[in-house]
Amino acid sequence: MSDTAQFIIGDEVYCSDGSCGQLRRVVVDPVARVLTHLVVEAKHRQGMGHLVPIDLVISTGAEIRLGCTVTQFEHLEGADETQLLPGARGQWDYTQDQMLSQPYYGLGMGATGAMGGMGFGMSGAPQPIVVSHRVPIGEVEVRRGEPVHATDGPIGRVRGLVVDRQDHQVSHVLLDEGHLWGKKTVAIPIGAVVAVDDGVRLSLTKDAVGDLPPVELTDEG
Repeated sequence: MSDTAQFIIGDEVYCSDGSCGQLRRVVVDPVARVLTHLVVEAKHRQGMGHLVPIDLVISTGAEIRLGCTVTQFEHLEGADETQLLPGARGQWDYTQDQMLSQPYYGLGMGATGAMGGMGFGMSGAPQPIVVSHRVPIGEVEVRRGEPVHATDGPIGRVRGLVVDRQDHQVSHVLLDEGHLWGKKTVAIPIGAVVAVDDGVRLSLTKDAVGDLPPVELTDEG
């Protein structure tokens, strides 16, 4: 894999003049099987990440480096949208089914703090807000920890991707496979991925995945 780059979700990301956050998820064109964007988010600022075009990446390894300044990074398209839920009725003017129908919630700090949860306005009443991921049309996002399914059941969780340095084609999906006493990271050839739908689905059996050799990750030296 000498002409490839590993993108380990959770790696630190740096601009030319300093740190800009961590890799939180990746965006892939599922038809062309090409990595198109990274979602980079500063620590402790959930829901305020940016979509980084893959062409801005100049190096990978124990860390990811971008060919832009922190100021330029902060002007990139946002990776998340934060909205107040529409009003209805009930104690907070919202019904329970409306709240459960949204993507996810956290506990924010309200009007003067971070966005991303149950904020509190000037009246002191909770104001439910929702954070949604923004993904370019026709593309899909892959997050660390998503389940990977062999043909005969769950086999592990996504760790990251291996990508060709020249054309950004995804060559392998990095998988944390096994149990507590036999855990290893293996590289699943992209040709064995049949779908990215409620996790990653493979054309391989558990035994076939278990026979794959472990790989050395760049973020572990």
